Amino acid sequence: MLTCIIRYQIDPTKKTQFETYARNWGQAIPRNGADLIGYFAPYEGSSTLAYGIYNIPSLAAYEDYRTKLAADPLGRQNYEFAQREKFILREDRTFLKRASTPHGDG
Repeated sequence: MLTCIIRYQIDPTKKTQFETYARNWGQAIPRNGADLIGYFAPYEGSSTLAYGIYNIPSLAAYEDYRTKLAADPLGRQNYEFAQREKFILREDRTFLKRASTPHGDG
């Protein structure tokens, strides 16, 4: 299992647009094959950093998921919304694998 962490640099004056974007992905991502942990918007501290986090079984599964997401009507609308509103200034994606067990697990 891989965890994808998307780090966004957003326009702090457009936090509301990012939150709309996050809610839309909250519907589209799970129905296209990824296990969404959540999207996180700035609250305290930095007003420009936001994150999206989900699990995916493998990089091959990720490629399939991306194909499905690109064909999803809400996925396409959300991508176009982000392009039009320009609230994302930078987006970095990294894939991590768990290196420890969860707290309390043997």
